[in-house]
Amino acid sequence: MARIAVIGAGAGAMAAAARLSVAGHRVTVYERSETHGGSLGRYARDGFVFDTGPGLLHLPAVYRDLFVKTGKESLEQSVTLTQVDPASRHLFADGTAVSLPNASRAGVVGALDRALGEGAGARWGDFLDRAGATWNRSRRPLLEEPLPEDRQALGRDPYPAVRRRRLLRAARQAGTVAEVGAWELGDPRLAALLDGYALSYGLDPRRTPAAAAVLPYMEETFGSWYVAGGMRALADAVYERCLARRVEFVFGADVVRVLEKDGRAAGIELADGTIVEADRVVLGAQPSPGLLPAGEEGAARTDGARLPGRFVVLLSLRGAREAGAVHRTVVHTVDPLAEQEAVFGGRTTEQPTVTVLRPDDPATRPDAEHEAVTLTATVAPHGPVDWTDTALRERCADAVIDRAAEAVPGLRERILHAEVRTPAETAVDTGAEGGSVPAPALAGAGGAYLRFGNRAALPGLYLAGGWSHPGGGSAHAGMSGALVAGLVVEGDGFRGSR
Repeated sequence: MARIAVIGAGAGAMAAAARLSVAGHRVTVYERSETHGGSLGRYARDGFVFDTGPGLLHLPAVYRDLFVKTGKESLEQSVTLTQVDPASRHLFADGTAVSLPNASRAGVVGALDRALGEGAGARWGDFLDRAGATWNRSRRPLLEEPLPEDRQALGRDPYPAVRRRRLLRAARQAGTVAEVGAWELGDPRLAALLDGYALSYGLDPRRTPAAAAVLPYMEETFGSWYVAGGMRALADAVYERCLARRVEFVFGADVVRVLEKDGRAAGIELADGTIVEADRVVLGAQPSPGLLPAGEEGAARTDGARLPGRFVVLLSLRGAREAGAVHRTVVHTVDPLAEQEAVFGGRTTEQPTVTVLRPDDPATRPDAEHEAVTLTATVAPHGPVDWTDTALRERCADAVIDRAAEAVPGLRERILHAEVRTPAETAVDTGAEGGSVPAPALAGAGGAYLRFGNRAALPGLYLAGGWSHPGGGSAHAGMSGALVAGLVVEGDGFRGSR
């Protein structure tokens, strides 16, 4: 039985902790804040309850596997999951609207044909075929296996782009998300749909490899799920599973250094000077300067300062949710290029793409005559933009609410209270540099979109969570926990679950 110290109590770290404890190890989690969950936070006021991080779950199979492997009660016995149908409604700049059914390829094709014109659905369907091929080529090495030492194969883009013939010039293929939209989809609204998927994950469509096609493929194939009570309820369930497996938690414990002895990770040091000895250390948070021993610069290197964050407005509304209201609506920007230049150039935009979440969940509101609504936009991180500037926060909140008013009837007149959360708050809550949110790992672009591996160069040090392989997002974080547990339990021979 090994003593294992886990740094951070986010989803990936807790997933690793539960699996390691079941394997017979003595596991203690050290969390700098006073609660668990990491980005799966919660804000409550006057009977209204909101998620402060992601609001929907994709690939629930990741957490089903976690609960199967760590106890008798299944995921569905621990939380209530419902499929969101329609999965999303999209409002485009030209006034066109389309609702896409959940996990129904034929339904999506039909909806796009009816809303955008005959042939639009077929073009999107053909794109999903190519995205499916990308998924099949990259799923196992990118999501289910530890990163290999030789990452050359993952540096090649697995997306089978359509070759474009050009008169008297060499044929070209789309290499980025933006090029797929412009060259293969044949409709600016379909391009906006694809760009919106990338942007929601914090990815720049102009530079992100075409392999990001796996993101809409995952959502449209495996569905979008709502956790009753919000995604925070999932974090609570994973935490309770950890406690049931005798994982210990120490909150308010700021880890400032991973200790090394005889060439191995040997424990951690807390901000108050306390030394905790351990046989292995799992880092489940973004590495901060000085945290890792000398020689681990590669693992400590992140592009967090360049990754965008989220601007969130939590609205407490008077009045009941109208019949037929859609759970998730995406209000697309009128100028995608201007938005991308602002978000990834360290500026703000007056016309952001806004995602509106309106769960029909009694647990989120004081009674049936009120509604809790969450508005989210992808924005530049704190640093390039000063998100502590009160006037800037108010101006951006007004812009986000104006966009959301296209999706929610009488929105402004119904507002009782608006709580604004920016990358500045994310930085404080999670410790992430600039309040950035890690994106999922992607193949292609020479490996530029891969995260660092789950096993550090220093023996006994492992990495879990969104800042490590296979990247950000609740499902990916859960996968990282499974990979870390496999590496600890099975050693160098571990090649992923089969």
